[in-house]
Amino acid sequence: MSVAFRRDGDEEHLEPKFEVPIPPGPNRVTPAGLALIEQRIAHFEALAASETDETALAAARRDLRYWKARRASAEVMPPANGEVVAFGTRVTFRLGGQERTIAIVGHDEADAASGKVAFTAPLPRAMMDAEAGERVDFNGKAEAIEILAIAPL
Repeated sequence: MSVAFRRDGDEEHLEPKFEVPIPPGPNRVTPAGLALIEQRIAHFEALAASETDETALAAARRDLRYWKARRASAEVMPPANGEVVAFGTRVTFRLGGQERTIAIVGHDEADAASGKVAFTAPLPRAMMDAEAGERVDFNGKAEAIEILAIAPL
């Protein structure tokens, strides 16, 4: 029989599994972000201890390695004072005629649906160090964002 028609097993046809990529740069976290990391570690430790399926066990161990690496590199940032836009602030602003509020947090805590945006995203980066009442450039437009209010998280 030709080698082209031979099949040793299903393993050779499975998608390769890679480690979960760690975002580049510093791993800044809020106290709530650190608590989230601890919750994820506890979840995946429990899952790895109880899982019997090899594929699911490998996935749980991979996710556990990711969260442990994130905990090891976490830098809990001091609370922001709310005087300027910074990591750990809630910012209300006007962009394109619409008023929005976002919280500036770390990568692992970011959730756009709930208004939590990573500090490295373009929008927070454009607003960093601005004060309430100030206008900042964004997306190639001068004074596109008006900072309305800033508060610590």
